[in-house]
Amino acid sequence: MRIVPVELGKNSYDIYIGNGLEQQIRDFCQQACFSGKGLIVTDTNVGPIYGQWLQDLLQQAGLQVEVYEVPAGESSKSMQMAEKLFTKCIETGMDRKSPVFALGGGVVGDLAGFVAASYMRGVPFVQVPTSLLAQVDSSVGGKVAVNHPLGKNLIGAFYQPKAVFMDLNTLQTLPKREIYTGLGEIIKYGIIYDARFFQYLEDNIEQVASLANEAAAHMTARSCEIKADVVSQDEKELGLRAILNFGHTAAHAIEKNTGYTKYNHGEAVAIGMVCAAYISKALGMIDQSVVDRVISLILKLHLPIKAQGCTVEDLYRDIFHDKKTVGGKVKWILMESIGQVCGNSNVPEEIVKGAMQKIV
Repeated sequence: MRIVPVELGKNSYDIYIGNGLEQQIRDFCQQACFSGKGLIVTDTNVGPIYGQWLQDLLQQAGLQVEVYEVPAGESSKSMQMAEKLFTKCIETGMDRKSPVFALGGGVVGDLAGFVAASYMRGVPFVQVPTSLLAQVDSSVGGKVAVNHPLGKNLIGAFYQPKAVFMDLNTLQTLPKREIYTGLGEIIKYGIIYDARFFQYLEDNIEQVASLANEAAAHMTARSCEIKADVVSQDEKELGLRAILNFGHTAAHAIEKNTGYTKYNHGEAVAIGMVCAAYISKALGMIDQSVVDRVISLILKLHLPIKAQGCTVEDLYRDIFHDKKTVGGKVKWILMESIGQVCGNSNVPEEIVKGAMQKIV
């Protein structure tokens, strides 16, 4: 087992990574000052597989928890679903020390975290991510949110969990597509922060794509280390943390333009990273060989580089609804090299549209 600390002063917590974390979960809950009642939020894909497993573990630790399954998919990240969960918390008799456990992927983590941050102005929150995407990205860092019809993640908060438990055994039940979507975010970490990690992915395509256990452990731990390092320096995205948004500006527009149904998040991020690479090249920041490396790795890991069903005009319009847009200016995270990125809020419209033309 590996433990990755996230250093945030009084909001610090640990990420536990390994195969079979039952004892760690029980020990943590027994030592935490939780009330006796709690809630597990999961979805209709994960709940039937792991809901009873976690409920039994928590009951062994002395907690009486109910399981609430939301419909699987991005549409559950809504104010309407959050209200149903608030009602469940009230009906269950949860108080300010009653924990909310997020069991599942990024949608469940964001939704459950938003509810935990808001119910009684904040109750304890524990992440038990079961998808690769959630383990390497959304479960770490404390960004929780629901979507609005006009944009993704526009209603939310910064709210750190008390702990994150990443049991690698849960990855064994993932469909191939869910593995690949997680790899989209993993590629991102190499591009923004660690050229050696990017090289590792290039050199170990087969083990990476198949989630061989040693590769899965290394990728998960390294991704969490990078994100923890960034978040510990900039918890509320005032500066450095913005680099984690590499690929996401175009990705969120792609997701919105395709109704959050055609592409899952990691696929959209992969396309968005290609868009950002093209912009970086057009600005003279990188050469074509760097763009080619990015595209090659994305394709080898079974991810798309084209946003089918989107138009340049629609994508360009929707990037201005991104929550990172300030004063009508879109802040792009762009490449200086493999392993180094920077922000730019003054990219000319024609360069952005030229890059978008290459991804539609």
